Amino acid sequence: FFYKGRQFPVCARCTGFYAGYIALPIFTLSIWEPTLLLIGLLMLPALIDGLTQAYMKRESTNWLRFVTGLVAGTGAIAFAALLGKWIGQLILLIF
Repeated sequence: FFYKGRQFPVCARCTGFYAGYIALPIFTLSIWEPTLLLIGLLMLPALIDGLTQAYMKRESTNWLRFVTGLVAGTGAIAFAALLGKWIGQLILLIF
């Protein structure tokens, strides 16, 4: 991607991942708590897109990379929030 004539320092998929991280408050404030299955499904499109590009010599577009990265980034941050809550609960049980 380019902005004002300058290229982004990361690829389109990574830009999508970083944009997906903006969803963190949704998960930490328990507005939405997806299951592990749904989190895995959110990460699946980026995995499929990346692997088919690498091994099937398929060409992807920057917008497809961005969208799959955005969905996967949301899934990754949902998993991080879920993991953080789980660790917090374990700490409370210990003390």
